[in-house]
Amino acid sequence: MATVSEEVGITDVTISYSRPAVNGREGKIWGDLVPYGFVDYHYGTSKAAPWRAGANENTTIEFSTDVTVEGKPLAAGKYGFFIAMGPEKATLVFSKDNNAWGSFYYNAASDVLRVEVPVTKVTESVERLKYEFAAETDSSAVALLEWEKIKIPFTIAVDLKKTQVDAYRYAFNSGQFYEFWQNMQQAADFCLMNDVNLEEGLTWADRSINTYFGEANFRTLSTYAGLLEKAGRKHESDSVMKIAWPKGNTQDIYYYGYKLQRMKKYKEAFEAFKINYDKSPKDWLTNFGLAKGYAALGDKTAALKYADNSLQLVHDQGTAAFIGRLKQAITDGKDVSGFY
Repeated sequence: MATVSEEVGITDVTISYSRPAVNGREGKIWGDLVPYGFVDYHYGTSKAAPWRAGANENTTIEFSTDVTVEGKPLAAGKYGFFIAMGPEKATLVFSKDNNAWGSFYYNAASDVLRVEVPVTKVTESVERLKYEFAAETDSSAVALLEWEKIKIPFTIAVDLKKTQVDAYRYAFNSGQFYEFWQNMQQAADFCLMNDVNLEEGLTWADRSINTYFGEANFRTLSTYAGLLEKAGRKHESDSVMKIAWPKGNTQDIYYYGYKLQRMKKYKEAFEAFKINYDKSPKDWLTNFGLAKGYAALGDKTAALKYADNSLQLVHDQGTAAFIGRLKQAITDGKDVSGFY
């Protein structure tokens, strides 16, 4: 028995299965031990059953939120996972029956989703069947079944913005967030950074400041100001930022500049990095931020100057290596907004 899990976005994906061995049967697995298509195994009630996608009990796959598989929607839940193999393509079957022994009692009426995927042939043999995840992004991953000299890949994707907003909304409504302004600010900040759920996000930002556990600090106020601006209330936004600026420490203002760059507000980001530098010109982080600010505006010479300044102000190898990577990215003309 084996279990493999992956978090795709904030969605938990878990595959539980048994791992048969090739056991000297090279060349006799596919189309033989594992028949092609839907077949009668002459046991149980099914006369047209797919493969159990493993051994012993049927393989299961579970999703903690709604997902798509190969672009097709599949609701949150635990499914029996079966495969109708073919020499070039395989049909993946997700069934609401998830507690069967093998596929001997498979019933097509319980199918929730079927998708067809290519079968990939490889040169190196895998002795024991395994599932693993690859090609991960913030909102997707490729699940792979590997056995003998075959791989069967299928892409699982999530609507990360929707699932994250739903999770934040649940946390607010259940009271989980009320004791921590940081959680409320983080939820509002997600809406601001991703340009989603802006009206509700503005109420979350207000709560992070004005409820019993709220706090009027640079992070909460700047997030609130950003959402006010998106709501077309620029005058109010500017007023809030006037209150916020004196409250910001070096890290707060650096992170604010980072956020502005991620939102492609490069001029505003530069101004934030410059304010930070003017307050603390001998801090490696303020020089690092100004390097990013100049790079985003296309001034490579100034960007490298402040990156060098930042490098001279650090004493640990890890931070120095990080700054070195920024310098290389600036030299290569790459987007540096993702450096944090």
